[in-house]
Amino acid sequence: MQFGDRILQLAYHLAQWSETADGLTCTYLSPAHRAVAVEISSLMQSAGLETHLDAAANVVGRYPCKDANARTVIVGSHYDTVTNAGKYDGRLGILTGLLAAEQFVQSGKQLPFHLDVIAFSEEEGVRFAAPYIGSSAIAGRFDAALRDRRDAKGISLAEALCEARFDPKAIPALARRGADVCAYIEVHIEQGPVLLQSNLPVGIVTAIAGNSRFGVVVDGTAGHAGTVPMNFRHDAAAAAAEAILAVERRCSRPGLLGTVGRLSVPAGAINVIPSRCELSIDIRADDDELRHDAVKDVLAALDEIAERRGVRIKSAPLLDAPAVQCSPRLQDLIAQSIEQLGVQVFRLASGAGHDAVMLDGLTDIAMLFVRCGNGGVSHSPLETVTATDADLATRILIDVLERLPP
Repeated sequence: MQFGDRILQLAYHLAQWSETADGLTCTYLSPAHRAVAVEISSLMQSAGLETHLDAAANVVGRYPCKDANARTVIVGSHYDTVTNAGKYDGRLGILTGLLAAEQFVQSGKQLPFHLDVIAFSEEEGVRFAAPYIGSSAIAGRFDAALRDRRDAKGISLAEALCEARFDPKAIPALARRGADVCAYIEVHIEQGPVLLQSNLPVGIVTAIAGNSRFGVVVDGTAGHAGTVPMNFRHDAAAAAAEAILAVERRCSRPGLLGTVGRLSVPAGAINVIPSRCELSIDIRADDDELRHDAVKDVLAALDEIAERRGVRIKSAPLLDAPAVQCSPRLQDLIAQSIEQLGVQVFRLASGAGHDAVMLDGLTDIAMLFVRCGNGGVSHSPLETVTATDADLATRILIDVLERLPP
């Protein structure tokens, strides 16, 4: 367990910096976040990597190739967290990359490319409602308009960066050139139960699902709960309940995921027929045509519910992110490493978004999922990974990097 025990130890170590005393919360540019960045930088330096913090607060550690003009392989994930998070979401990928690079330093193994281990500063989108700030900067996809985005306290992204002694105007210069990058590889906890239920420690990600999100408002007619007969009602909440079931029914087909994650009855009262209901709809699939067909059918179902129940239903698109396909070449390379270590090869799609989404288009991307314990729960303090699985993931990563052509 050369790598696994140390990964768990370091994950616990990094979790001591938190915005909350009773759980792990580490949002972008908070004092806890800045402290974790300093500690990751120290760990990278101790591992023998050339290390710096860039203008977006990414921590970059390089194991350089002897050929200064060689291309670069990027390995990494994010170190920010959601509120009341687990210890391994994002950070598992940083630590596996760190220990792999450290192994090369200690053994003197020369690679035909520069190896950059990047701890991306922001992926979750918690503080500024904008995900992928760190990886979008590296990929040349940072939206400069985000510098004016404000958090719940009214602090702009630019102000937060300046307060942390970063230069927001320097972020565009972080963009890598596709010609200079060979590949991006991300190790990540699965955040679901598929590998656990399959009794497998790791899986190769085939694609990262596309995502359609909508905000929905249902307007009905308020009335007294004790005087309006059931067949005369235009109940917004009852219509919303049907909408939820329509999403569930349509997205129960293979390859689809549908969720209503927010639901509210503004100014609702126990003795009043709801006049308004607000909800969200999230539909995902790794096939964009499949996803768009599902969205079309769900929106048609909302129209039918509105007409039949005599309510008004308005929907507004919030997000339409295309699916991202992982490189077949890199998938096969990872499969060879898994087979050599005596483990069954298993492939699965990712329903969650990852930093790899941003790197797609810059270079070939690949992801290795690691089994999640406790029923597959993630974004929670109950999130777990075993030392054995973390150790295996690191060995797979090392083997892939040793055989990856420049």
